[in-house]
Amino acid sequence: MEIKKYKLTEEIIKVDDSILYRIEALRDFNGVKKGDKGGFVEKEENLSQYGDSWVYDDAMVFGNAEVYYNARVHDNAIVRGKARVCQNAEIRGNARIYDNALVHDNAIVSNNVIVCDNAVVGGNAKVSGNAVVYRNAKVRGKAVVFDDAEVLDNAVVFDNAEIYGNARVFGNAEIGGDAKVESAADYIVFKNWWSSGRYFTWTRTNNMWKVGCFYGTGEQLIEKAYNDSEKSGREYEKIVRYTETVN
Repeated sequence: MEIKKYKLTEEIIKVDDSILYRIEALRDFNGVKKGDKGGFVEKEENLSQYGDSWVYDDAMVFGNAEVYYNARVHDNAIVRGKARVCQNAEIRGNARIYDNALVHDNAIVSNNVIVCDNAVVGGNAKVSGNAVVYRNAKVRGKAVVFDDAEVLDNAVVFDNAEIYGNARVFGNAEIGGDAKVESAADYIVFKNWWSSGRYFTWTRTNNMWKVGCFYGTGEQLIEKAYNDSEKSGREYEKIVRYTETVN
């Protein structure tokens, strides 16, 4: 059985109604040496006793939040509520992760970022600056979100997309590929009113379309739609031609 890697010390701080304890390593692992002091947790359930996960510096993990599977929380970052940080993810700076948010799978969240509600940041995604990811939004793949950008609602940012400046990606937008979004003018979300009722997204900088599982050019979308039905082809073609006038 693996030996516990840390203990709660007598050094405490009070945050809201919670009492947090500074942790101390009981053995060497992943650059942490026996006797090294870490950050603060409210209880052992906040930080796994196994693997290489760790809370550093003056970072805090409390409530029912969990840090596990080699994740790391640094600096003055806070993980609270029912948030989870796992699978080699890193939280740095003054970042705040709370509610039911999930940061996982090599993602890096830093600076003054907020990830909250039911938002998910995963893959190799990086979120930095003063960015906010919230509600049911997802940032994944190698996507980056930075500056004062916001990703919210049911929006999804994936692949190598970049969201920055004062951009707000919201609603049912899906931004992927190598798209770059700095403002609302950089993408349009449409609704398939004639059949499925689903939403689909056009991004200006790379002139690409995301429709359900499809991701490709306007001409490819039109061809696919006509293969489905004459009506579908006509409607998608009208929308693609419209974007050509505004691009």
